[in-house]
Amino acid sequence: MTNIEIFRGLQSEATEWRRYLHENPELDYRLGNTARFVAEKLASFGINHIETGIAETGIVALIQGQGGEGPTIGLRADMDALPIIEETNAPWSSKNPGVMHACGHDGHTAMLLGAAKYLASTRNFKGTVALIFQPAEEVELPSGALKMVQEGIMDRFGISEVYGMHIHPEIKLGQFGIRTGAALGSQDDFDIIVKGKGGHPADPHLTVDPVVIGAHIILGLQSLISRQTDPRETLTLSVTKLSAAEAYNVIPDQVAISGTVRALAASLQDFAEKQIPAIATGVAQGFGAAIEFKYMRSVPATFNYAEQTKLAVAAARDLVGDGSVNDAIRVEIGAEDFSYMLEQRPGAFIFLGNGPSAGFHHPKFDFNDDALPYGIGWWAKLVESILPCEPAAQQ
Repeated sequence: MTNIEIFRGLQSEATEWRRYLHENPELDYRLGNTARFVAEKLASFGINHIETGIAETGIVALIQGQGGEGPTIGLRADMDALPIIEETNAPWSSKNPGVMHACGHDGHTAMLLGAAKYLASTRNFKGTVALIFQPAEEVELPSGALKMVQEGIMDRFGISEVYGMHIHPEIKLGQFGIRTGAALGSQDDFDIIVKGKGGHPADPHLTVDPVVIGAHIILGLQSLISRQTDPRETLTLSVTKLSAAEAYNVIPDQVAISGTVRALAASLQDFAEKQIPAIATGVAQGFGAAIEFKYMRSVPATFNYAEQTKLAVAAARDLVGDGSVNDAIRVEIGAEDFSYMLEQRPGAFIFLGNGPSAGFHHPKFDFNDDALPYGIGWWAKLVESILPCEPAAQQ
């Protein structure tokens, strides 16, 4: 058995790793330095099977337990940063202007490295652990998880179950949160081009003004949520980009509208993909304009399997006690590309408390280094409980 104090012994070293990664953030698939750092650390732990260059800069490393043959379970951490100007003023602030770790991926990577060091030294399990260090979680298609799946990591490394973890600023330090079933929303994106007839604003009657038409379309799309969707179901639609003329005295020929759709069910994605262009086309035609439409399914909903969620909860409770684990947290509508791995294999995605902090993707967000031993410990507990060594035969 293990306890949290064992993992506190790894905190100082893991903090150094985390702060180094925070100081040296990299974007999307361009993780040359990050991947090198991770691979070197894994090798220093005595891990011999390390495969790099998966999905460009992703890594999968295998640790065999001393308990003999058994299944392989995957543990995943994301490594990429965001294009944000940092405002934390921490001594370990980003040295790469305009790029920062504002979603905790530096901590995720450090925690899985800490677990790797512990598991490589104890090997108190049977079977194999596959450490998955993923690039490009923060990008649109193809995301890093999708690309790693498409490159066959599940079959290639014989992974039977897969688990992920994410820090959360609304959960107290040292506590965990999870739920069975739909835990995070899908993300779809759309583009609408409203094609009218431009002209001079002194002669609006000679134009088919796409700006006015675009405004009607934006308002009309809100009825998809307020009047065409069951309020007991979860669907959100937000217009996030609007592009028209750049001059005061020009009515443009066209306007570009873009936005995002979040849902917990594929049927709602189907509904949005069908109804958004129907509303936009109807409004545009009523004003004598036309539209071009593009709908992009980016990330599916994240679905936690019942049995694997129980295992994740049991490992967390073994580490921090029943009172520090909420197994029925509210659904989060934010998207997570770990969902692609869960489409391939059963598994679960758990949240770890960061304590009070700025929110995700905020220029003042920073990972709480006091959370490191909890994340390292959860990974270790999970492995040792799912892949327990057989008790020694009685003499």
